[in-house]
Amino acid sequence: MVVLHYTVLGLDQTLARFMDPQAEVSAHYIVAPDGGVTCMVDDAQRAWHAGRGRWGGCTDVNSRSIGVELVNGGAHPFAAAQMQALEGLMLDLMARWSIPPERVIGHSDCAPGRKVDPGARFDWYRLARNGLAVWPRTGLTAQSVPAGTVRAALTSVGYDPDLPEDTVLTAFRLRFRPGATGPADATDLAMARDLAARFPVDAAPPAP
Repeated sequence: MVVLHYTVLGLDQTLARFMDPQAEVSAHYIVAPDGGVTCMVDDAQRAWHAGRGRWGGCTDVNSRSIGVELVNGGAHPFAAAQMQALEGLMLDLMARWSIPPERVIGHSDCAPGRKVDPGARFDWYRLARNGLAVWPRTGLTAQSVPAGTVRAALTSVGYDPDLPEDTVLTAFRLRFRPGATGPADATDLAMARDLAARFPVDAAPPAP
């Protein structure tokens, strides 16, 4: 897997923190706003970027993923040069490690309720359009949905089945429907079912 994050801190502060053993935090790559890419940990080594989290049957995300940190505080759009550099890095990583687009997730996906990065300003649709992530097909209008139906679809997508449904739904919406609020509706259900049908998280052995 690849897990995407934002740093909150600036580049120099992030580099200093990742090189501090007392911080006990690291990531494989840092992508700066100007497009510079710094490798902090070898791909084959475990980095401490995901913490406590789960995606499908994987409960040790750090051991099964490559962490990519984007220098951004979360409140602003990601720079064009930064996104271009990220796309180049993702193409390389996904080719070298045979990582499918459904195995590219955000920190908020594997740690709902605890993390929100890379946040609502991150352009997931752009990555999906270039084959570097997934995006649901849409079409239904919003209306009430029977309880439990959305939860089953979200679990099939990869979200933690042991967390409260509203926590998981919030994480899903942060990525696919930023700004959506209220109870689960038919749009949530259609999007989640589409992703679950096309990209079920545990349909095959987990990729790196």
